[in-house]
Amino acid sequence: MSTESKAAADFQQQTALTFGAILLRLWLAVRALQTGIEKFAGTTTEGTAVKIDSEPNEYGLETVEKVKEYSLSNYHGVPEALYDTFSKEPLIPGFFLKAYDWVLGPALLILGLTILLGIASRVSVFLLGLLYVSLTWGLILLGAQGDPGVAWLGVHMIMIVMLLMLSEHNRFCILKKW
Repeated sequence: MSTESKAAADFQQQTALTFGAILLRLWLAVRALQTGIEKFAGTTTEGTAVKIDSEPNEYGLETVEKVKEYSLSNYHGVPEALYDTFSKEPLIPGFFLKAYDWVLGPALLILGLTILLGIASRVSVFLLGLLYVSLTWGLILLGAQGDPGVAWLGVHMIMIVMLLMLSEHNRFCILKKW
């Protein structure tokens, strides 16, 4: 193999690894950001009278439509139903659950943003991995060892490890050292 063809092959391999790192970084960032945003989601119902012959009916019939909306007042880091279940769990102290509920959404948003922008990528990705470990622990406490959510979080962990392994190819970073 000539020196030129070896250099071309090395360039292609480095480019492929860089593209792989960028795609993993984008996927993990978007996943964290959207999950964090969804912590602020809620639904409202809107009812409108059913029309008969283009006139509101006289029977009081309504169509009810659920509308998704985002606001600070809808925030639940831990969904309400799970919060009640976790509050009865002896391995989770009440103060820890309150703090976790308060921090989870903002942590996802901040980590998603730092990963997307490449701000201290290694540290941000590592912290996201720790967050996913905590989510896995919660699912296991719920008795969900066979639950697909545990497997999905395992796949997320594989992607995090892959991105950490590709960190030298992770271009377009701020504070690349970290």
